[in-house]
Amino acid sequence: MLDAAGRHQERIETNGITLRTIVEGDGPLAILLHGFPRCWYLWRHQIDPLKAAGFRVAVPDQRGYGDSSCPAGIEDYSILDLSADVIGLADALGEEEIYLVGHDWGCIVAWYTALLYPHRLHCVMGLSVPFLPMGPWAINPPGMDERFWYIRYFQTPGIAEKEFEADIDRTFRFVNGARDEAPANDGARDSFLGAGPPPGKLSPAITEEDHAYYVASFRQSGFRGPLSWYRNIARVPTLTPWLANAQIQVPAYFLAGADDPVLQFSAGSYDAQDANFADLRGKRLIDDASHWVQEEKPAETSSAIVEFLTGIRG
Repeated sequence: MLDAAGRHQERIETNGITLRTIVEGDGPLAILLHGFPRCWYLWRHQIDPLKAAGFRVAVPDQRGYGDSSCPAGIEDYSILDLSADVIGLADALGEEEIYLVGHDWGCIVAWYTALLYPHRLHCVMGLSVPFLPMGPWAINPPGMDERFWYIRYFQTPGIAEKEFEADIDRTFRFVNGARDEAPANDGARDSFLGAGPPPGKLSPAITEEDHAYYVASFRQSGFRGPLSWYRNIARVPTLTPWLANAQIQVPAYFLAGADDPVLQFSAGSYDAQDANFADLRGKRLIDDASHWVQEEKPAETSSAIVEFLTGIRG
């Protein structure tokens, strides 16, 4: 069956839920994990280069997103569930070991899957979010007590959902808007989007067709599931106490846009993360790219992913 974007899709049972997953190509399995607020479509530029490099590529709408299962309970989106979804996907596709790549929240899931299931991964590659163990600190980071902080704003059920779902097209015109037209973030606002109009034009990396795909995806799923990922951040240390001070043991690589604001959330995180890897094979910042690096710089991002994965494959 083909997805609306013309990709081969399967509905795969994993860990008690169903994930709509784009599955294409032949060879060892590479799984690509998106973050918030995106869906499988984030990786549309990377699928063909990975196929050409000899990989089978699986790209799910993750739990709570798009056409995948959206459990009702907030507690159903813990890091243990999200990581087990990935391993269940590998099981369903008949693979013992996988090449794992994640971006944003998908990057966090990739890091923790590597910690929890090192024997199931050939390697792990993270985009945008340096590996610093998650916990309550992310909800109230230093210096943000008196400023708007989106993760704190997301904690109370219903508030962000109401804002985002009131007009999903408007929401994504903010998310997908051109950087030079984005509203200034002075830390004083009391909502994620603010009351003003969205940017007048989309990012050069996003067409109207791309924008419409994302809007349709979130009209289908809503925002409760995706926001519930954030509502489980504080639980990570209590759910995984044996991982305190653990290093990722499998070969790893980090990639981000040089202008990604996530790199500023924790000062020095780009270099501080190095101590959390036993085998960090490399890291790179791509110039003139921000958070959506695989959309903004698709050729450079695809090349970096293919180079790392094929280097591990040998």
